[in-house]
Amino acid sequence: MENKILVTVRYTVKEGMRDVFYQQIVEKGIDTASRAEAGNYKYDYYYPTDSQNDLCLMEIWSSTEAQKEHGKTPHYQQLAALKAEYVEDVQLKIYPIGAE
Repeated sequence: MENKILVTVRYTVKEGMRDVFYQQIVEKGIDTASRAEAGNYKYDYYYPTDSQNDLCLMEIWSSTEAQKEHGKTPHYQQLAALKAEYVEDVQLKIYPIGAE
């Protein structure tokens, strides 16, 4: 049995485009579809206080496999297209969460 994982993502968005990037995610339903996936416990975006051009994402998945399946979904492909248009850099970290 695999343990849950916490995934943190920090997107550095092109100057002045953070709100547009986030609005596109919401309008396309990417956040809602991701939350509805099997194995998803959390999928929330945050504006960090230390940058006007970054957008952070916190995800919790039931397993590494569930998170990998997320990467195969149509809404993830939509996100990839948005990232190509708006994002300059992505910092991703994965942390194991111990068994309950």
